[in-house]
Amino acid sequence: MFKNIKHIFFDLDHTLWDFDLNSKLAYQQIFQEHDVKLDLDAFIKVYEPLNLDFWRKFRENLITKEELRYQRLKTAFDACNYPLEDKQIDLFADLYIQYLPNNNHLFPGCIDLLNSLKGKFEMHLITNGFNGVQQNKIDKAGLNDYFNIVLTAEAAGYKKPAPQIFHQAIEMAGASIENSLMIGDSYAADILGAQQVGIKTIWFHTTNQPIPKNEIVVHDLLSIQPLLGL
Repeated sequence: MFKNIKHIFFDLDHTLWDFDLNSKLAYQQIFQEHDVKLDLDAFIKVYEPLNLDFWRKFRENLITKEELRYQRLKTAFDACNYPLEDKQIDLFADLYIQYLPNNNHLFPGCIDLLNSLKGKFEMHLITNGFNGVQQNKIDKAGLNDYFNIVLTAEAAGYKKPAPQIFHQAIEMAGASIENSLMIGDSYAADILGAQQVGIKTIWFHTTNQPIPKNEIVVHDLLSIQPLLGL
């Protein structure tokens, strides 16, 4: 289906790295260490959609990095009727960033997919996450050897779906629009962002979000292989 592709750009969180599972395990450790008397599953059910919305606001430059880290916790604990003092929220926010890379569950088929692509394509990462946190995840998940460049929004100065981050990644990789492919889970950030600069896309669809006509979609990572002639 895809011809003349030489460079594949992946998103990291929610695409290769199982963010929701790893995030839950980080909060589990915080709750246990600090004796938080709140059901973890109930908290996660409230937290996950709030976190996604705060990331959307961050992506759209409506809030800062610091506001993202604070507000997602403050709002979630308040919604669970478990208010915390600011100093506790700040502590938990710091611990969360510290603990998050300690759990490195990848989506099923991730390593098999990357092994099948290695040597046939140049692979890269474009992520809206933060430099140190993302590199820590990559290191501890054993993903370093697969990717030539890792471009974070923090390093680029732009967040997906801004066209500048895609152009910067293409230039860093020595690629071209014509021989590049973007794979990610976020329709707004990864798919529409790449498409607006002319990059072909595969949407890793893991939610109940409606699928527009003619989008190329997979629901598991190994389904990417036949699309690339593997």
